[in-house]
Amino acid sequence: MLIFLDLETTGVQNTDRVCSIAIVSEDKKLYNLVNEGKKIPPLASSINHITNEMIKDKPTLKESETFKFLEANNNEDNILVGHNIKFDLQKLADIGFYFKGRVVDTLRVTKHLIPECEFFSLQFLRYELRLYKNEPKGIVAHHSLSDAIVLKELYNYHLDTVTLDEMCELSSKKVILEKLNFGKYSGRYIEDIAINDRGYLEWVLSGISDLDEDIQYSVEHYLRG
Repeated sequence: MLIFLDLETTGVQNTDRVCSIAIVSEDKKLYNLVNEGKKIPPLASSINHITNEMIKDKPTLKESETFKFLEANNNEDNILVGHNIKFDLQKLADIGFYFKGRVVDTLRVTKHLIPECEFFSLQFLRYELRLYKNEPKGIVAHHSLSDAIVLKELYNYHLDTVTLDEMCELSSKKVILEKLNFGKYSGRYIEDIAINDRGYLEWVLSGISDLDEDIQYSVEHYLRG
């Protein structure tokens, strides 16, 4: 069984926690707001539109119906699909949950298959790949159930190019990206930057502590020539 998972969190730091969880499977669509005892800052609320008042009386993640479904289906036969699945798995590991089956990371799969994309966020790909044409009405960006539905559409889009097994394989392989997606050279080819401003890329490697591993891998590749 394929399990499409999306989480919304109080932020992206190690100390941040899940505040909503959604799953789309073959015959279920599950969604819960949850309260892990971590205050939601205004910046996070401005993105996911979840406030502290909304989660005040909500269950913990482990007590939620959605998590219990995930827990009941945590076996080697099932496959967990997420966009930047590494982040989701880490947040689940924070509460002692470790998925036993295979995983598909649609973020990394997209980087492998469509390296020319300018950005790789789920919402950007929703419009870039016109996934919205197949989605039901009422989809809201950064609502975990809506995002899980869009995630399934992105997965189906890639099925036209590769198999499920190939997606699982690509999900574990680092990507050599063509362009930077941040900073003064955002949108520029990394290979060109390595030729014209090598020092900037060396600073990227040494000066950014939370650098995306695929960006790090790509920068190192082009600096080696």
